[in-house]
Amino acid sequence: MSSPVQIPFKSFIQIEINLPTPVYLQLVHQFIKAIQLGYLPEGTKLPGTRILCKIFEVNRNTLIKSFEDLHAQGWIEIIPNKGTFILSNQKQKARSSKSEGKNLKSKIVNHQSSINSGFVFQKSTILENPIEKSAISLQFNEGLPDMRLTETHVLSKIYLSKLKNKNPKKSWEQLAVESSDYFNTQLVNYLNLTRGIHSTKSNLLSTSSNEMSLYLVSKLLLSANDKVVVANLSYYASNMVFLNVGAKIVSIPVDKNGISTQHLKQVCQEQNIRMLYLTSHHHYPTTVSLSAKRRMEVLELSKEFGFIILEDDYDYDFHYDNNPMLPLKSFDTNGMVVYIGSFGKALAAGFRTGFIIAQADLIDELHKYQQILEPDKDIIKEQVLAHWIEEGEMHRYLKKIRKIYKERRNYFSKLLNQHFKGKVLFEVPAGGLAFWVEWKNNLNQGKLKKECEKNGLFLPQTILYQNKNISATRLGFGHLNFEELEKAVDILRESTETI
Repeated sequence: MSSPVQIPFKSFIQIEINLPTPVYLQLVHQFIKAIQLGYLPEGTKLPGTRILCKIFEVNRNTLIKSFEDLHAQGWIEIIPNKGTFILSNQKQKARSSKSEGKNLKSKIVNHQSSINSGFVFQKSTILENPIEKSAISLQFNEGLPDMRLTETHVLSKIYLSKLKNKNPKKSWEQLAVESSDYFNTQLVNYLNLTRGIHSTKSNLLSTSSNEMSLYLVSKLLLSANDKVVVANLSYYASNMVFLNVGAKIVSIPVDKNGISTQHLKQVCQEQNIRMLYLTSHHHYPTTVSLSAKRRMEVLELSKEFGFIILEDDYDYDFHYDNNPMLPLKSFDTNGMVVYIGSFGKALAAGFRTGFIIAQADLIDELHKYQQILEPDKDIIKEQVLAHWIEEGEMHRYLKKIRKIYKERRNYFSKLLNQHFKGKVLFEVPAGGLAFWVEWKNNLNQGKLKKECEKNGLFLPQTILYQNKNISATRLGFGHLNFEELEKAVDILRESTETI
């Protein structure tokens, strides 16, 4: 075999500093892809870390962190005094199959499952599922609601009654049309009332989820090499969607007032920008709100330079202190804002829905795409949600759980001040279900994750942010009650003191 130094690593592993994904994770993902695609065969000996650092132009600690992750996942084998070697996933499967049994039937099944496709197809190097799952019961997340608070029994009862009372004189198609019209009427009324959006049913498209809304809009409005401006830092899932349709991401800074409109203007003067992606209500991941002054500046810049504003209001329903700032869509007089969001995020998963608010001509075109991806809708679910809105139950329910989440937010703030005073920086968020916590001592997030897991607390990689300028964690609090918050913070404190 050729010397490992001669392997053309940079032909299949490339680092992009401007991406929000940490460099060590970029290395991990691309090494795994290279192994899966056969660029790094089983048994390949890798060069020393110092040589690889020069090749990739990264810090040695970053590379070591990547190798630790790859080793933990079983992609590489580190043998003392010998070196680092590639382990293929086929070898792992073969070992597992051998240990599970030796009968002929299992051998045939295992053989068939290990055979690759007999045809060539394009493999994405962008679409990765970053979501980790763990059996550890105590976890922080990126800011999800507490499903224990959902009134599932009430919704289920309404759902069952609607299902039983199907009008036998009407076809399912007729009921579907009537149900969608009823739901869209109630939903657009709800959005107009709560968000100050002056829209009609012709401006609304309901979808299965906020993610589907994002995908539909990106698929229609973006083409290869279109420039999309996002904040640095930004939402990993939206970045993957933009890159997957061939767009190029341009990052601009974000501060306590939201994205920098000064940098946005500068970028627009230098490049042809197709779209600006915003999480204006609570910026993901830092939770800051885009100030009123900058909102007006963004709208003016959109009018001047002609870029689309894709406003993602993923958690508008969670606000605690004062009346929340209205979305940019409420002040859009030029038809430049496409507003997407999630309705019923605080409800059980089966009752949530997404929506898109935009000009009628765009909604008509988006509907064509939706007919391919989502030809059938759950009309009973739509009837249940429409009923909840019309009867005022949604307002009552949100009012009740906002009180609970506000209490949890305040208690979590108290715990952080009590256990991490002088060690972290954070602002109590005016809304949302997560805190943005910056570590003053540039805490190693990878080591923190491992130490917390040893002590019974799971930190998914999606909430950990670390580069040469920042070490921060997005800590969701909404899904934890007081007792759980105390325990989680206590483990977090012990873990930081150990590493």
